[in-house]
Order: sequence, then C-alpha cells, then structure tokens
Amino acid sequence: MAGRNGRTVRDLRRGNRTAVLQRLYFDGPMSRYELGPVTGLSSGSISNVVAELVADGLVEEAGSVDSDGGRPRTLLRVAPGSGHMIGVDVGETRVRVELFDLTLTELARTERPLERQGYDVEVIVGHIRDGIAEVLAATDIAPEQLLGVGIGVPGIVARTPDRGAVVHGQTIGWDAVPLESLLRATCELPDTVPYFADNGARTLGQAEMWFGAGRGARNAVVVLFGSGVGACLATEEVDNGRSVEWGHLTVRVRGRRCRCGALGCLEAYAGAEALLDRWREEGGRPPEDTDEETALTAMLAAAYPPEDAEDSTPDPVALAVLEETAEYLGAGLSDLINLFQPERILIGGWAGLQLGSRFLPAVRRYAASYSLRYPAERVTIDLGKLGPDAVTVGAAILPLADFFARGGRRAEPVRQGPSPAWRTALEERAPQ
Repeated sequence: MAGRNGRTVRDLRRGNRTAVLQRLYFDGPMSRYELGPVTGLSSGSISNVVAELVADGLVEEAGSVDSDGGRPRTLLRVAPGSGHMIGVDVGETRVRVELFDLTLTELARTERPLERQGYDVEVIVGHIRDGIAEVLAATDIAPEQLLGVGIGVPGIVARTPDRGAVVHGQTIGWDAVPLESLLRATCELPDTVPYFADNGARTLGQAEMWFGAGRGARNAVVVLFGSGVGACLATEEVDNGRSVEWGHLTVRVRGRRCRCGALGCLEAYAGAEALLDRWREEGGRPPEDTDEETALTAMLAAAYPPEDAEDSTPDPVALAVLEETAEYLGAGLSDLINLFQPERILIGGWAGLQLGSRFLPAVRRYAASYSLRYPAERVTIDLGKLGPDAVTVGAAILPLADFFARGGRRAEPVRQGPSPAWRTALEERAPQ
C-alpha cells in the first residue's frame, strides 16, 4: 500500500534498514541507544531493524560500553564476512582485480599487465575473467557470496535494457563495447551476481568521498590524472558523484590533437602520455620499451635529480615541460572552480601520485591565477589519500552502495513482464 508521498510500507522498511546499516558502517560500533538520534528512528523501530539485521547475519555484537547508572550497552557493528565484493580497475598499464569483504578489507588481489595489447576488448575481458577466478580461488569464497563486481573503465558508460553497461571509450578505441554482456558470457559467475561498470574517475571519486580526503565535504571535485585526465563531481545534489569528461575541455583553439581526435583538449597537454610526448618532441629522451609509469619516473628524475647524483644538473627541457603541464592543469582546475565552486579538489591517479607534492604548489598557484577570486579563496587543492588502489576500492563500492540502497538485501532476478497486482500487494505487506 502506498502512502500519500508514494512510498510503500516496503519502501519504509527498506529505508530504515539502509539508515541503520549505513550508520553502523561509517560510524560504528554503536549501541542501539546511539542509533536512535543519528538515524531519526524510534527506539521500537531500532529494535525491530537491528533484530532483522542480526537474524540476516549482517550485524553482530562487538563488545559493550558502560552506561550512566544502568546496565552496559551492547555495541553493534556490520559483520565483515556477511558479504563480498570484487573491484576491477581497467587502468592504462594493467588490469587490477581485488576481492573485499563487506567492510572493504582486501582479501586477495591480482594484476594483469596490458603491455602492447593496449585496450583490445578480448584481452581486457580475459584479464577480468581470469582475475576474478584467481581471487576467488585464493580465498575459497563461493561466487554465490558476491554482492557484485564493480569495474572502473575509461570512457562514458551507458546503461541499456538489453545489453547492460555499454562503454563508449573514444580515446581507447572502444565504440559501444557491451562490456557487461561480454563478461556475463565469459565469466563463470552465477546470473544472480550483478555487474556495475562506471568511469574510473567516478570510482576514484566515490572512494575518496567515502573513505579518503573528501570525507565530510558537501561538494568536491576528484581528479584522475593518469595517461589521460578525468574528474568526478560530488555534490549533495548528485548521489555518489558524477563523472565529467574534463580531459576533453578545450584549452587551446586549433591546438594539439588529442587521443579522442579533437584539437586542443586539456588531455592533449596535461595527460601523462602527452607530457612524455612533449618532452620527447623538445629533445628529451624517455626510456624506450617501458610503460608510462616508468617513463614518467625517469622524467621526474631528470627534472629533479638527487643531490648526491653524479650529475645533479636538472634537465631544463624536462623542467620546462613539467612547469607548462602544471599551468595547463591549473588552468583546467580553474574552470572546475568557476563552474562548480567546490570546497575541495583532490588529485589522484598514478601520474598525480607520482608528481605528488612536488607538483602541487605550482598547480595551486596557476589555478588561483586563472580562477575568479571568490571561489578560488574558498577551495583547497590536495592529493587524494587512498593511493593507487583508489579506483579498485571505488569500483567495489558500486555493488556495496547498491546493497545498502536495497536495505541489505541482495538483488533479485528480474521477472519477465509485470507482476500480477495481487502479488505486488502481498509483497508490499510481507515482513522485510
């Protein structure tokens, strides 16, 4: 039965379970007494919801604390082993697969280098398939226990009713790749295990907002700085963040050709691939037959040689290219500042982490000089806190967030056609 606001009893019960689960997850362990004020639920509702969650194995006791003049209060927490998720990062140099328990503690991981195969779809799908099988075998966790598989990919992800997640990755040569359908046909997982694919910048942003440097911010922009560049906008109006194709903002009319085919994109100047190309074009010598991470390390060593090195003279070309890249990044960040006026901008991704604090002062300086004064004075620009695993963690959060939204209930197989009215009415009245 639906109320005046359109919500059914089933919706209310699910919402109550979600509220309790999330508070225990982020702020637990907590007692039943503490859960009331932070969830806005009555003591009776708390008792009922907690009893259901304990019976389902999702919540367990975690000791007790003394109360003022009464009996000790039992603390509750989310049970780590009550569910598992897999996170996949389809990166620029490797595919990383990690298995987590419900509290996002890593249980197993594996990596598959991409080497010269690039973004060949069959190779990527094979790496994901083999990686999933390997992490499950390493922990003896049955596939049926998975809440889902989350995947961070380059490009725009569209969700279609017939093929699931379809990836439009113009810069990597993926034209409407039905990634979810390919994985379902290849991976030996039950049909009940859902797949969640999204842009890698969004999964990075989700991780930083839940557990990293973005926690507590009402709005923030999380930047993924790797071979290319991307960003995730997280605001109170956008649940779980929204990826934006920031790397393909035009920063120079009739400028360098980008991997996407357009001219003058930010990515054509500020991405790690473009940075190394410009160093080479100006006479620099990146190491041959190495991946981009190794080549960028060599560039940094050339620009900032250790004081005890035999030749501690900085490479002027490398320094100049890095300085120019910092200016392009700062100018690109200024557009985000002027458009969205965020509290924080966080820089992650393997290239952002490599350049790190050495690069940050120049980026901040240029961002401030290109921005409007009012929003520029109110934003902080820092590095993310979660390191190179942030995209994988964020990918695993995708099925976790869906699980929470369902009130801690697993996704049910989709029925063919609408349910009869009598069945819908019974389901809404059934205990949840």
